[in-house]
Amino acid sequence: MAQLLAFAGSNSSTSINYKLVKYTVKLVEGHQIQTLNLANYPFPMFSEDTEKKEGYSNSLVEFKNDIQKVDGLIISVNEHNGNPSAYFKNVLDWLSRLERKFLLDKKVLLMSTAPGKRGGIGALGVIESLLPRFGAEICATFSLPFFHENFDADLGITDSELSDAHKEALQRFLNSL
Repeated sequence: MAQLLAFAGSNSSTSINYKLVKYTVKLVEGHQIQTLNLANYPFPMFSEDTEKKEGYSNSLVEFKNDIQKVDGLIISVNEHNGNPSAYFKNVLDWLSRLERKFLLDKKVLLMSTAPGKRGGIGALGVIESLLPRFGAEICATFSLPFFHENFDADLGITDSELSDAHKEALQRFLNSL
């Protein structure tokens, strides 16, 4: 049984990426999963001045420790203007200051969703190229376009082709553990 950590790279209390993460976690059997809502983690904007003056918050250190205890991560990244949100990039900046290879040997299922037809694919691509710099192995990716048309809170992903693609990506990730 693998230990997994799941979260969305969003600090929104209404994050559709967090909804996708929670749905994905429901499909996983036989593994222990911790799900975090990063909306509860108000990290300040990274700067060397803040780092020198205030150091690292307990929640940042605990988050890094949670990451390092697990075998794999399920992450869904949100998109702002075709890129990852400033919030998630900021979280990565802080974590990498604590330990450059904070994702060393971590398997990752990387997902994204958005209300539009691209499904957050721009942010997904940026993060897919960035996480290996910190030691991650991206095992599978999935993008869900038109979130509000293709997702139901009770049913999950309602488009059969997208649902199959999601399950296939999840299975590739789980097989890699």
